Amino acid sequence: MHKQDKADVYFKRIIFLFGASIPLLLFLLLIMLISKSWLSIEKFGLGFVISSFWDPMAEQYGALPFIYGTIMSSLIALVIAVPLGLGCAVYLSEVSKSVIKEYLSAMVELLAAIPSVVYGLWGIFVLAPWISTVVEPGLQSVFGFLPIFQGAFSGLSMLSGGVILAIMILPIITALSREIFQSVPNNLRESALALGATKWETLKLAVMGPARSGIIGAIILALGRAMGETMAVTMVIGNRPDISASLFQPGYTLASVIANEFAEAVSDMNLSVLIELGLVLLVLTLIVNALARILIWKTTQKNLTA
Repeated sequence: MHKQDKADVYFKRIIFLFGASIPLLLFLLLIMLISKSWLSIEKFGLGFVISSFWDPMAEQYGALPFIYGTIMSSLIALVIAVPLGLGCAVYLSEVSKSVIKEYLSAMVELLAAIPSVVYGLWGIFVLAPWISTVVEPGLQSVFGFLPIFQGAFSGLSMLSGGVILAIMILPIITALSREIFQSVPNNLRESALALGATKWETLKLAVMGPARSGIIGAIILALGRAMGETMAVTMVIGNRPDISASLFQPGYTLASVIANEFAEAVSDMNLSVLIELGLVLLVLTLIVNALARILIWKTTQKNLTA
């Protein structure tokens, strides 16, 4: 075997090890979480994820309030951040021709560099009081007939947690969507304009269409960040393990309860339960990413057959 052939073989093997290390790390992480939470899994079984009772002193645990809080706060964040993020990305990529757009882009990306604890402090002293005195009364006066906008006003609430998450994932959606829009070939835009399309029609057909799968990927990446965020949400969501239809009431997330109670775990069962919550959060994230992959694949296949 020639030296060049040997070098190619060694190169392929090394690159294979690099590629295999990522699924291996995920596999080892799953094994660790399962082994450390086996005491809880063995005792509570499937009932752990469908029970709402949480009493560490009586060693009775249920993860449903935390799963509900994680999903609801993340959905609120997406409802707020996706339109804002996509709109900002469209402006920066397709509309603005001014030099100021580069400064706006830099400021948007700067949001991603702010530590989550700083967001949490801002949420406690600025966002939560504003939501309880302005936003929640306004929403109730207009949409009070809906159960999600009923109840007493509380600054530390599910709504506050969702809003702080929306601000935190906004730069992710904006930056990635902008890069995706810019990667669309210009000849598609020029072809649409040459056929008499308006700017809106060009954006809808020649830009948003080819970029759809990438946009979905950006949104799912932001959703994963929202589901796993800990500190900022812990500081503003209220940390009460209840399931309430009202967004004005406090909630709790999987990441928040782990952060709050892990250092104070009083028994092996309590520690095992908290590790199982981490396992549940990881499984939820994997499910969301799997669904996103399926959605992206179907969108891509649809574009190819269109």
